[in-house]
Amino acid sequence: MTLLRDMCYPTPQELGLAARALADEHPGQVRLRQAGTSRAGQPIWVLSVAATARPGTEGPGATLGTDGPVLGDARNVLVVAGAHANEPVGGATALSLARRVLRDPAPRAGCGWHFLLCADPDGADLHRTPRPYSLLDYHRYFYRPPGPEQPEWAPSLLPADRLPPETLALTALIDELRPVLQVSLHATDLGGSWVQLTRDIPGLAEPFGKSAAELRIPVENGASDAAGWPSPGPGIFVIPQPGSEAAGAFHPEDTRLSTWYHAHRYAGTTAIVEVPMWASDLVDDPTPHPDPRGALRMLAGRLTADAALVGAARERARSRDRPGPGGHEDPAAAPLLRAVDWTLALIPRITDEWTGAGAPAEATAAYIASIDAFGRRLSLRAAAMLLRVLRAEGHPAAPELDRLVTGWCEEFAARFGARWIPVATQVEHQSRTVLAAYEKLVAAGRSTGRA
Repeated sequence: MTLLRDMCYPTPQELGLAARALADEHPGQVRLRQAGTSRAGQPIWVLSVAATARPGTEGPGATLGTDGPVLGDARNVLVVAGAHANEPVGGATALSLARRVLRDPAPRAGCGWHFLLCADPDGADLHRTPRPYSLLDYHRYFYRPPGPEQPEWAPSLLPADRLPPETLALTALIDELRPVLQVSLHATDLGGSWVQLTRDIPGLAEPFGKSAAELRIPVENGASDAAGWPSPGPGIFVIPQPGSEAAGAFHPEDTRLSTWYHAHRYAGTTAIVEVPMWASDLVDDPTPHPDPRGALRMLAGRLTADAALVGAARERARSRDRPGPGGHEDPAAAPLLRAVDWTLALIPRITDEWTGAGAPAEATAAYIASIDAFGRRLSLRAAAMLLRVLRAEGHPAAPELDRLVTGWCEEFAARFGARWIPVATQVEHQSRTVLAAYEKLVAAGRSTGRA
C-alpha cells in the first residue's frame, strides 16, 4: 500500500476511495456502505467482508445484502477506526485487515468482518499530520475533541437525546451486527503498546507480547489509562466490572458507559488495541520505583505549572473572543478552543488524584513513566491547539507559545528516547493483535461450548 510505504496516514477521503476500490475488486465478498453521516455531513463508511461457510456446514454463513449483512448463523467482528481524531493509524489497519481476511479463509469461516473506517471524519480532517517526522511535526496541526464530542466517549458524558450522530451510527451498527468481538483501534503519540478488554480473553498476552517483541515495540506494562485494573499478562488490562471503584484512571468519563460496553448486551467483548507512533523503552520497565508518591507530587507540580502557562495564553486569546455560536471570530477556531478549555479544566482533577490519599505507595518505573508521559501530553496538546488559533489570527502571543510548544516537544522526545515506529509496523502489530484476539476468543468459546 503506497500510503504505508510513504509513511503517510490515510485521510477519511482516501480511506473511502481505497475501500470502494476493494469492494469493486471483490464483488459479492466485499461491500462498502454508509453507516451514517457526521455533524458536518461527511459519510461514515463501513466496509464488510462476508463470512465463508464453517467447516462441516453447507453454504455461506452470511451474505451481504444491500442494507447490510444477512446474518444467518454467522458471527460478526466489528473493527472501529478513527474514534480519536489524533490517532490516524486505525484506518490504515482496518484496510490492511480487510485485505488480510480476504486472503486467509480461517478468520472468515463462519464470521463476517466489518470495518468502520473512520468514526469521526470531521475530527480527522481537523487533525492534519499525514507525515509526522517528529513530535513537533505531529503537534503542529494537532486536534483532539473534548470528551462529549468523541463518538465512543459521548454516552458516558451526555444524555441520550444529545448524543452526536457519529455515536448513533456506531451504536446502530453494533445493534445490527451483534458482534461477538468489537475492536477499537487506538494509538498513543509516545510510549508502548497495550490492550484494554471489557472481558478477559484468555491467552491473548502470549501472541500480543510475541508480536511486540518481533516488531521492536515496547509493551506498556503500567499504562496510566488502566491504573489499578486487573492484568492477566504484560500489557493486557481488563476494565473493572460495574460496581467496582476503578472506572477509569484520571478521566471524567466512565469507560463502562462508553460504546465499548454496548456490545455486552449481545454477549460481545470489546478489545481496545493501542500502538505507539514513537516508542519508548521507559514504559516497559518493571522494576520498582523508589518513591512513587514523591514522583507523583513532582509530576503534579510540573503539570500545574505547565497548565498555568497555557492558561495565561488562553486568557490573552479570550480577550479577542467574540460572541456567537462558536464564541470566536473564526468558526474553524471554535472546536480547537473547546478542546483547549476541556483539557485545561481536566488538569486540576488529575493533579488532585496524583497527590491525594489514593496515590500508590508502591509502583513500577514503567507506571511512573506512563504518568510522566500522560501529564506532558496534556499540557502540550492544549498548547498546540491554542497555538493553531493564535497563529491563524496573527495574535501577538503566538511566537512565545510557539517556542513553548517546540521546547516541550523536544524535551518529551529526549526524556523518553523517542524512536519512530514506521506506519507499516504499527499496522502489522495492530492487525496481528486483532486476529489473535478473535482466535483466542473463539477458542475460549469452544472450550465452554459457546462457539
